[in-house]
Amino acid sequence: MRVFLATGEASGDMIGAALATRIRELVPGVELAGIGSERMAAAGVELTARTTGWGNMGPLEALWTIPMLLANGWRHTIWFLRSPWDLIVLVDFGALHLRIAKTLRALGYRRPILYFFPPGAWLDIADQARKVARTTTPLTAFAHQRDFYRSLGLEIAYFGHPLVSLVPPRDPLPPAPPEGGVVALLPGSRRGEIARNLPPLLRACRIVRRHRPRASFVVSASDASAEAQIRRELKRTFFDGVRVVRGSRAALDVADAAWIASGTAVLEATLREVPSVALYIISPAQIPIAKRMWRARFATLPNLLLDREVVPELLQDAATPARLAESLEALLADPAAQLGEMRAVRAVLGEPNALDRCAAFAAALAGARA
Repeated sequence: MRVFLATGEASGDMIGAALATRIRELVPGVELAGIGSERMAAAGVELTARTTGWGNMGPLEALWTIPMLLANGWRHTIWFLRSPWDLIVLVDFGALHLRIAKTLRALGYRRPILYFFPPGAWLDIADQARKVARTTTPLTAFAHQRDFYRSLGLEIAYFGHPLVSLVPPRDPLPPAPPEGGVVALLPGSRRGEIARNLPPLLRACRIVRRHRPRASFVVSASDASAEAQIRRELKRTFFDGVRVVRGSRAALDVADAAWIASGTAVLEATLREVPSVALYIISPAQIPIAKRMWRARFATLPNLLLDREVVPELLQDAATPARLAESLEALLADPAAQLGEMRAVRAVLGEPNALDRCAAFAAALAGARA
């Protein structure tokens, strides 16, 4: 069996690597190749393109990557047509992956294409959903997206969110000491996210340290490129006493509380039961686009899932160093209420065997080809 998995950025790389590992356990000897980064390579996937630097926030920031993405898309499309795979798995990253699926189908490709984490999970865009369902077999991680597709008469598979399988709650930590505590900073994986989110976070660190002089800080870097950017910012701001680690888990597992750029990492922290504050800052040029597209009450996954504030959201102008510090210090002092809500989030994400069921579905799809 030959399975190709395509990701586009850090969160997809994590999910793609986990799915690849489970598929190999189900189908020993399976040939796995894909588009990805460090985690996919570590999972034994032979990379045909590396995604470092591919992730951007919004169409304006993505402009400089468009030629490179289109070139990679066409190169792989031609390759798939010449040498079809038993299954192509597209993980999130709709800007490129939906185009690949549409082009393959238009050119007569008939092998199975699985769209794992279809785009627009919370946007409810009917036209996009119909394109996904017409060109791929969609497999969602969210009951909300399942219900939206089915309201349109579209087929979609759902077994729960794979992070429920991958991220168990950690052992409870003792309360943070009044003068100290370990604070994790997860500024995001994309260049633009780090550039906008990290500076106010470092200024917030200074405020926290004034109130808690023994506080220490650890910053998560998703890959080598992100780590280099983070270290440049630390050097520029002359902020010492900050440890840089690779990967979200390395930062979250030692933290008494965390600041996290809104995205999959907030959900990971919620499942790990790490008290958290979410932030997100986009460029001024992106704000009108975001307002047109995003109509939900919340922007952070745990809050969307429960339709109430589990994790404080500090977005755009609200993400000031003072408010970031105030919100985090409140959690350091009393995390109990938020931790209870975090357990409720796990309960709505599906069964703990979600990843196994997703992998079995993918393997069956690969074996069902004509």
